[in-house]
This record gives sequence, structure tokens and C-alpha cells, in this order.
Amino acid sequence: MSEKIITFGIPCYNSADYMDHCISSILEGSEYADDIQIVIVDDGSQKDTTPQKADEWAERYPNLIKAVHQENGGHGIAVKTGLEHADGVYYKVVDSDDWVDAHALSVLLDYIRTAIKTDNRIDLFITNYVYEHVVDGKQNVVDYRKVLPEGRVFAWNEIGHFHMTQNLLMHSLCYRADVLRAGGGLPLPAHTFYVDNIYAYVPLPRCETMCYLDVDLYRYFIGREDQSVNEHVMASRIDQQVRVTRIMMNSYHLYEDIASVQLRSYMVNYFVIMMAICSVFSKLSDRPDAMDELKKLWNDLHDYDRRLWRRCRLGFIGIMTNLPSKAGKDITSGAYRLARRIVKFN
Repeated sequence: MSEKIITFGIPCYNSADYMDHCISSILEGSEYADDIQIVIVDDGSQKDTTPQKADEWAERYPNLIKAVHQENGGHGIAVKTGLEHADGVYYKVVDSDDWVDAHALSVLLDYIRTAIKTDNRIDLFITNYVYEHVVDGKQNVVDYRKVLPEGRVFAWNEIGHFHMTQNLLMHSLCYRADVLRAGGGLPLPAHTFYVDNIYAYVPLPRCETMCYLDVDLYRYFIGREDQSVNEHVMASRIDQQVRVTRIMMNSYHLYEDIASVQLRSYMVNYFVIMMAICSVFSKLSDRPDAMDELKKLWNDLHDYDRRLWRRCRLGFIGIMTNLPSKAGKDITSGAYRLARRIVKFN
């Protein structure tokens, strides 16, 4: 078996209706190259034929695909399991209801092969992603033009300013596997949604060299009623959003631990958005403890990092997402929904 340059981890939970499209897009986009690998992680699926489909794919392409079965642990545990079984130099997560573009994948694979062949260490490849909207069939491309140098190796001190809609999400990231395994691995909790924020945040300071490719690789299917980023679903799972945000908070003292001013600025702004999301959805939630847990999170941030608390709470976004009284709640909710319609992020 040839050396695997990249492993695609595909977490699957009752994914029988759409996992074939995801897997096929990788195989066809790579032209069934023998230096790629797919690890299908069946996360305790019981309601459909996901386990059987995973095994069938592995039997059909034994040199390219592994099927791993585990008790249900949630998305984060499935991501970690995929990494544990990965043989590739690089690791990329593709959720089972998403897919990849063939041309963009061929570009990424060519760059990776060249980097490995020339012994040019690149810790992180960054590509664009596309929101594929279910309801209206429209697309929204998120790219990093004019923010990141294109097509060459760069360091954090060469990056520009990210707009609020340009965060580096899991969809845009392809890490070296050893970066993800360093520092004790990934602090992804079990049975928790929104852990992709941890995945796209905690490993960044471990990356010293990056390369941005201006290709629309990842196609993110969005708009289903049961999707984790649906507004009502997010409000009902606010406890999990708070849990993820707390893990991100405790990962670094940003103003002390992050030497690069540019990376620190990016991570601070990302965390500001995380706190804003917690504030908005705590107000939208019907959970009786939601506001108490939000208050505790703000207090804990105040005790953990006073400077970061001031940036999050006393900045414009922090003020607008924490307006007092019912009128303030209505203003916050209305502003969020307007932003959602404009940006189309869920």
C-alpha cells in the first residue's frame, strides 16, 4: 500500500440517505488515487443502514477505505476516532451530508503531493467553502482573498484582517495530522454539537506554516429543519454551545499565550463571536437555566481573563447582544435574524 498523503474522516450517524454522495465525491474527485484514504466512522448508527453501507464501501475499496464502528459518542468523538485510524500525512473532516468539488480537490492534492515530495512542511492548508442552501438552491461562497497570501507558504504575521463572515471553519481546514495529535490532541467532548469550533480554533497556534488555495472545495449543505445550526435547534442546545465556548476559553490566555499579534487578533475576534452566539441563543432558548448559565459563563470569563472579558462584553457586539430587559432581548433577536437573512449562515 502506498503512503497516504491525506485521510478524509467522515463521521456518520444514521447517514444512509446521503453518505454515498459524500464518499463518491472524494473518490471521483481524487480519481481513485491510491495515496488517499477515507475513514468512515459509524458513530453507533441504529436507525438505518449506515453500518452496512460503511462496510460495503470498505469491502469494495479495501486499499482506500476503512470502516470503523463505535458506540455513539457524538460528532467530536467520531472526528477523533477518524484521526486515530488515519494513515495520511494530512487529515480533513468531511461531514457525511456534505461533499467536495472534484476540480478543487485535485488542486489541493497536487499541492500536498508537491509539499511532501519536496519535504516542504506545511502545517495547514486552507481552502474556500460554499454554503449550499436547501430552500432556495442558492450558493454563498466564503473565500479568503485579500486576507491570506494565495498559493504560497506563509506565516501568521503575513495575514490580513478577517471579516466576520470569513472565520476559518472546519470546512476550510486541512491540517497535518501530527498538528492535531500534538499538545495532547483535540479537546473534543462527547455528545456535544458545535465542536467544529474547537477544531477550528485550538490547533491554530500549533501551525507555523500555512498555504491558502483559492478554490471552492467544501460544499456545506445547509437549511434542513433538523440541522444543528437551525435556529430552534441551536436555542434548544445552548448548553452545548456554552460547553464548547468554555473549552475554547480555557485553552489559552490569548493575550499572554499567543505571540503573533495577527493570530491573536483573529482568535480574539472569533471568541467575541462565540460569546455573542451564547448570549443570543440563551435569550432565544426555552431552557429555564439558560440565562443563569450564560451569566456564569460571563463571570467565569471575567475571572479567567479580565482583558478578554472587556473585549467581549464592552465592545459593540457584546453590548448589542446583551441589552437588558425584554425590549433588549427583542432587539438582539431581531438583529440576529436580520444578519442571518443577509449573510445566510443558517
